Amino acid sequence: MSTVIRVSPVTTALRDAVLRLHVRPEQDGFVSPPARTLSDAEQCPGSGPMAILLGDAPIGYYRIERSAYSLTGRDDDADALGLRSFQLDAAWQGRGLGAIAMTALLADLAQRHPQAQRILLTVNCDNAAALALYRHAGFADSGTLYHGGRSGPQHLLWRALP
Repeated sequence: MSTVIRVSPVTTALRDAVLRLHVRPEQDGFVSPPARTLSDAEQCPGSGPMAILLGDAPIGYYRIERSAYSLTGRDDDADALGLRSFQLDAAWQGRGLGAIAMTALLADLAQRHPQAQRILLTVNCDNAAALALYRHAGFADSGTLYHGGRSGPQHLLWRALP
């Protein structure tokens, strides 16, 4: 298997493998598995379900929302992209692949959404690992808490896009 991380839209060929992805049990409160969110992402015209691939094998998943308004409900965020459900399968965590996947994700956004100037996401205040990953990838805390998460308050983070 190749060690190159890349991202790709979830295709019919990738779908079954993406549906089998899952996080560690202690992360269940922070992120919904693709088995719960992929169908919604496929049916929503403003959402793009994406696979994180190691070689040709899916090891992770995320959604790109054409408008971060769908995440935050704030009119000021309507022109930004939204990142939702970023996750690596439990078997692939702890190897530094999250940072590599984030780099691939950001590079893909520059090609797939060249008009976008920023991206927003929410991350649970208790999810220290995700906060560290996002900060390492250049996301900044907006200073605003989002209170619509199912597991408590979330930081609203943003990052300028190239």
